[in-house]
Amino acid sequence: MESQVEQPCPICFSEDGLTMIAHTSEIPYFGEHTQLTILCPSCGWKHTDFIPAEGKKPGAWSLDISNSEMLSVRIVRSSSCTVKIEELGLEVDPGGATTGYVSNVEGVLNRFEGAIQLMYRQSISYDEKDIIEKCESLLEKINLVKSGDLVVKIVLLDPMGHSQILHGAAASRDLTAEELDELEVGPSIPIFSPEEV
Repeated sequence: MESQVEQPCPICFSEDGLTMIAHTSEIPYFGEHTQLTILCPSCGWKHTDFIPAEGKKPGAWSLDISNSEMLSVRIVRSSSCTVKIEELGLEVDPGGATTGYVSNVEGVLNRFEGAIQLMYRQSISYDEKDIIEKCESLLEKINLVKSGDLVVKIVLLDPMGHSQILHGAAASRDLTAEELDELEVGPSIPIFSPEEV
């Protein structure tokens, strides 16, 4: 369903309104969800998130990535989710431009890899040798994870409870009060009533 929203764009502040697209579908093992995408026709800004039909409680999911076959494990990450791979010192927190996505472990690793490669190229142009070495080391370790030669744990921390790792060996737990206080919750987007979706 597509509709116009009488809200200014949070990026370019255009008063032309935003376009909202809501699509409800079933994700295997995750249940019914609504993919909500908000677009600005003026500047091209886009925000996507996944909202489950059932109410969820804040939670954490984790899974050991012990072999290359684990790369195909499905990951549902909402815009409120922090993703960590502590063994590599990698973490991505929700920010103002964070969007939700459905991917797999390899896709999550590729997102980290892309960010490291960007930092690597910038470091080369500024001749920052220590950062270049760190980036090269991280890229090598990510390749070891992909080949199954380095075991790491991927962790999703979601104060909204919309994220999940879809695998029988994935562990879930409630977030602690301390984690809830420390976690970012993601971008501020216009709030809509259920009737508008």
